[in-house]
Amino acid sequence: MPKYLVIVESPAKAKTIEKYLGKDFRVMASFGHVRDLIPKEGAVDTEHDFAMKYQIIDRNAKHVDAIRKELKKCEGLFLAPDPDREGEAIAWHLQQILLDAGALKNKTCARVVFHQITKNAVQEAMKNPRDISMELVDAQQARRALDYLVGFNLSPLLWRKVRPGLSAGRVQSPALRLICEREAEIEKFITQEYWTIHAELLASEQKFAARLTHLNGEKVEQFDIADGEKSKSICDHLIKSAKGKCRVAKVTKKERKRHPAAPFTTSTLQQEASRKLGFSAQRTMQIAQQLYEGIDTGEGAAGLITYMRTDSVTLAQEALTELRECIDTRFGKEFVPDEIRTYKTKSKNAQEAHEAIRPTSAFRIPTDLKSFLTPEQFKLYDLIWKRTIASQMIDATLNTVAVDLEIADSIFRANGSTITNPGFISVYQEDLDDTKIAEDEAEKLLPPLEENQIVPIESIAGEQHFTEPPPRFSEASLVKALEEFGIGRPSTYASIIATLKNREYVDVDNKRFKPTDVGRVVNRFLTTYFTMYVDYDFTAKLEDELDSIACGDIKWVPVLKHFWSPFKVQVDDVQTNVKRSDVTQEKIDEKCPKCGKQLSIRLGKRGRFIGCDGYPECDYTRNLSGEVDEGPVTVEGRVCPECESPLIIRSGKYGKFIGCSSYPKCKFIESLEQPEDTKVECPKCKKGTIVKRKSRRGKIFFSCNRYPDCDYAIWNQPIAEKCPDCDWPILTIKTTKSKGDEKVCPQKECGYAVPYEKEE
Repeated sequence: MPKYLVIVESPAKAKTIEKYLGKDFRVMASFGHVRDLIPKEGAVDTEHDFAMKYQIIDRNAKHVDAIRKELKKCEGLFLAPDPDREGEAIAWHLQQILLDAGALKNKTCARVVFHQITKNAVQEAMKNPRDISMELVDAQQARRALDYLVGFNLSPLLWRKVRPGLSAGRVQSPALRLICEREAEIEKFITQEYWTIHAELLASEQKFAARLTHLNGEKVEQFDIADGEKSKSICDHLIKSAKGKCRVAKVTKKERKRHPAAPFTTSTLQQEASRKLGFSAQRTMQIAQQLYEGIDTGEGAAGLITYMRTDSVTLAQEALTELRECIDTRFGKEFVPDEIRTYKTKSKNAQEAHEAIRPTSAFRIPTDLKSFLTPEQFKLYDLIWKRTIASQMIDATLNTVAVDLEIADSIFRANGSTITNPGFISVYQEDLDDTKIAEDEAEKLLPPLEENQIVPIESIAGEQHFTEPPPRFSEASLVKALEEFGIGRPSTYASIIATLKNREYVDVDNKRFKPTDVGRVVNRFLTTYFTMYVDYDFTAKLEDELDSIACGDIKWVPVLKHFWSPFKVQVDDVQTNVKRSDVTQEKIDEKCPKCGKQLSIRLGKRGRFIGCDGYPECDYTRNLSGEVDEGPVTVEGRVCPECESPLIIRSGKYGKFIGCSSYPKCKFIESLEQPEDTKVECPKCKKGTIVKRKSRRGKIFFSCNRYPDCDYAIWNQPIAEKCPDCDWPILTIKTTKSKGDEKVCPQKECGYAVPYEKEE
């Protein structure tokens, strides 16, 4: 019978750790948080030092009961949730529940933390238990109280002033502001035309290009050549004057070093996984959690990476020693720098409580583990391993050359470079967001050239360009901006982005964030009436104060008092003095062409539109692109199959569709697009065929063409093959990243699945 009970957060981690600790220990999982604030007003008592009222989370009550029963058989308890504020709070909540239940009477109770799940690290941590850090718990409670107070006060305001079901959050709101402000920049951007002039040259039987940099002794700036006419005039002049030849005026050669990037933090891991792998921040953290908690690599489960919520770029000394050994073994001694590389974090708010994210052993080579990992796990582990290895390798060495060429009364420049020693580049290079490689960075190979050499000119021509607005945020660039502004902390970036998506405040267009109409209105409401609370500096300062609480420098109650008093005054003022129309209507500098009254941008059920302030007396409306709303269009010769009223084409949140003119009495709708027939007989009614349809949210599904008489529907494409296990008349083609294409029985209770080979 085990003497001690150890509590971690997840069952996967419990399984791994129990193997390392032996028969005297029983390891169980709390399955995350065990208590949370009661979900109603008054959960944080602002009149009594923000006392917080908790209750056990329903879905985890059975796990708490199981822990309580198991503890009765043991002498002591080790609380070992994740090594961060959230983990510290989970440990404290569990301790309080067990104390209240009398389950800890005459038993020891201690806190241990595992920064990596390896045998040595786990056993060493168990030798160094400590008390629960109330500073860390207070910081987490302060964050939870702040988020509750903001959410429970701003969200009801949004319901009343904008529309029901909306929410506002302490960190999600500044993040939404970032996206909306970027969109406003894009909309206000005025594109400008400009031209560059290039010469195609030939030397040593190799063609190369040079760009005009100086004309008549003056430097050519971006907009100096503003149109095609001026470009042509310059080109004609140079061609006529040069007579097919130019002179090498100057050759400048330099050796340049390129340094490797630091090991991953939470933020940089999310950014690189987004750029290189296409993973969302949330998916990255889920996979990283799996790698941290333990993967069975044939010799039992083992944690493959250190803890993945960190803002530190430092590495433990033993890790650095092993990394240098690994580089020596796999790449050669010449790739190991003379001195160990150290890095400093760029984040002004970094706490550096943990190591950077790294493999638990550099000698766990990704390709050796590939068969034990899912494709996503392998990709992320490979990324982490390569980044860590590269961070301790020698610089890359490049030889650069810049050649100035004299053509008539102008100077053209050609740039090139060659890699003379790849160094760390042979393993890993960091990707960049929205950054075009400058011409002088382009690694082009130039022919050998000497000063005063005469070089033939093949052609001189202009190239048209247009200035571009700043790009919308990708997941990677948004995470980077959140970190730079101090909005949230590493553990919160994924949830911030997920909340913005789930609340439908943003759409994702070509992997870029675009604010929805509702998102714009919510942002306008918050920036207008709660300016201070979505201010980037205010948000960052509040995060700094939470960090100071965690360090024990300040107390948490005064921080909440300082926040709450002015915030509550502002909430009450907006509740009393701001009308819904003040929020949902934005006046524009235009009068109604129908009645002469003011026009405003309004928020309706279908999004934002321009309408007359004289409504309902005047019904003039148009969409933001200028198209006047002429009202619903009747579908010729068709009536509603449910009530026989005329069918009309309507516009909704997800585009146009066919609906009943008697709405809301009759709610019949159908897609405007003609469904594609798969020619597969419906297995339910055996009268219709299965057709491909698109849901109102744009998701593809397959259903019987006799709907609503037959409601059979499936998500995957059907094929006319009988299931060999259960005789269901059809199979479907299911595609997943881990298994690829499979033929699967759509009957859940069957479970038939085999690889699907596409016919050539």
